[in-house]
Amino acid sequence: MPEQIPAYYFAIAIGVVVMILTSVRILKEYERAVVFRLGRLVGTRGPGFIILIPFWIERVQRVSLRVIVNDVPPQDIITKDNVSVSVNAVLTFRVKTPDQAVIEVEDFGFAISQVAQTTLRSVLGRAELDDLLSERDKLNEDLKNIIKEQCDPWGIEVHTMEIKQVDLPAEMQRAMAKQAEAERERRAKITHAEGEFESAEILTDAAEFLSKKPTAIQLRFLQAMVEVSAEKNSTIVFPIPIDLLTPFLNQGKDNKDDED
Repeated sequence: MPEQIPAYYFAIAIGVVVMILTSVRILKEYERAVVFRLGRLVGTRGPGFIILIPFWIERVQRVSLRVIVNDVPPQDIITKDNVSVSVNAVLTFRVKTPDQAVIEVEDFGFAISQVAQTTLRSVLGRAELDDLLSERDKLNEDLKNIIKEQCDPWGIEVHTMEIKQVDLPAEMQRAMAKQAEAERERRAKITHAEGEFESAEILTDAAEFLSKKPTAIQLRFLQAMVEVSAEKNSTIVFPIPIDLLTPFLNQGKDNKDDED
């Protein structure tokens, strides 16, 4: 019979395997390992191949340094002018200091999400609906600065906090549509009135010019005849200038005076 392997060989082999498993880590380029030795922080290591004190004397917690895009859930908000809206946003951030992100706050992803929701309700609740729709850049900057101030002690760098969508009640949408339609009608009427005013000014200038040049009136009269004759009309109503009838009226008046 073959000679049996001593039992302590198996124990040594198992110990070696456990030592390797508990002392060797491979971290990706975007990862860092926050190392704790018997519960105390000893630093940050990585990326690549790292060696730890085996048998769980040193433990690690992996932290990703990539930019995280967090979708802030829709929040029901009452604006300063008492309009109820639903607003959601997008938050982008990244871990700048891994050890602070692990030590200073529990589950930094959940924490920053809650801060973002609370800040969104607080900031937009102080703004009016018109500002919410037209001044998003300013509101986005305010949201980013407030969240950044709270997250800096956690070693988290906030990149952007932007309003994604604003959902208005159906009644408010109809009211805004009516307001926009009325505004367009107002502009159309103003444009039409300005056109009439400019036209009246030009006609006044033309009348003054024609009054100084009687022959110009006759030429305009003949041009109107040419334009009318070019069209196929069955009935033509043609005005006669009163200046043409004045000599005949004066002659008739003189004859009547002579008879008297």
